[in-house]
Amino acid sequence: MYKWFWMYFIFAALLTACATAPNISPSSTLTPLQAQGAKAFTFHCAACHAIVPDTVVVGPSLTGIATRAITRVDGQSAQDYLTMSILKPDAYIVEGFPNSMPNNFGKRLSGEDVEAVIAYLLTLE
Repeated sequence: MYKWFWMYFIFAALLTACATAPNISPSSTLTPLQAQGAKAFTFHCAACHAIVPDTVVVGPSLTGIATRAITRVDGQSAQDYLTMSILKPDAYIVEGFPNSMPNNFGKRLSGEDVEAVIAYLLTLE
């Protein structure tokens, strides 16, 4: 009986190993600054913003934000729009969402982290 248990256990372990074989992560194609931004995003932003289309956690999904950001305010670059949205989030409220984003990211994040998050967000086309 124990023989069958161990054979089943080994078989299950092999199936699990095959099913979870590592795949290439999108982060492997990011620059070091973008990868730093992805980590900062995960820590500071992902609790409220999804990066999956049509998924609302608290704030809007940021899928495609690199493309949308350039169209949000006439004459403003995507980078400037994202910077303002992070540092002064009440400046631009996305229609249908409350003004609930914390306005202290300028104190919580270093300038380099803000730059890194923006670099990462600009990869979300």
